[in-house]
Amino acid sequence: QVQLVESGGGLVQAGGSLRLSCAVSGSIFSINVVGWYRQAPGNQREVVAVIISGGNSNYADSVKGRFTISRDIAKNTVYLQMNSLKSEDTAVYYCRALRGGMEFWGKGTLVTVSS
Repeated sequence: QVQLVESGGGLVQAGGSLRLSCAVSGSIFSINVVGWYRQAPGNQREVVAVIISGGNSNYADSVKGRFTISRDIAKNTVYLQMNSLKSEDTAVYYCRALRGGMEFWGKGTLVTVSS
């Protein structure tokens, strides 16, 4: 089993920044892919950014140049640095991990961007 706990959400003004954290139980080395997803009210959950075990990362077009996904292997934590936030970034942000063909989700953290 893999447990994921997100933190760092909150209320921020447009143009501001937040850093989300996803604490992963066990070693990140055992995880094939870790990603951040988000779901706004009335919308489907969508991928924001993912990082694979080799360290490469990919981003949704809507956040490229503004968001950065990173990981601290020693702390078993994955981060999402969000800059230049927009009102349309308002959503619940979830951490997702893939290991051995199984997927795991955190419970999410709410990000609200006021315009």
